[in-house]
Amino acid sequence: MKKDIHPQYREVVFQDTSSDFKFITRSTMGSNETITMEDGKTYPVIKVEVSSASHPFYTGKNVFIDTAGRVEKFRNRYQKK
Repeated sequence: MKKDIHPQYREVVFQDTSSDFKFITRSTMGSNETITMEDGKTYPVIKVEVSSASHPFYTGKNVFIDTAGRVEKFRNRYQKK
């Protein structure tokens, strides 16, 4: 195989921003932010809005995710001037 054409496959932390749930897995995604976990190691952190800890299908609860701010930001950015 050719060298240096494949992305780096490493351990990263995915952090749910709505419930502060974190889990370590392996991924090719990269990040400039890092986090130190309970095991003392430092990992790159990928922030996600929804995970199994906050998704209504997995929790059985209706959680309202605020999308109004994103819609207004889009409208303001692309409105006709």
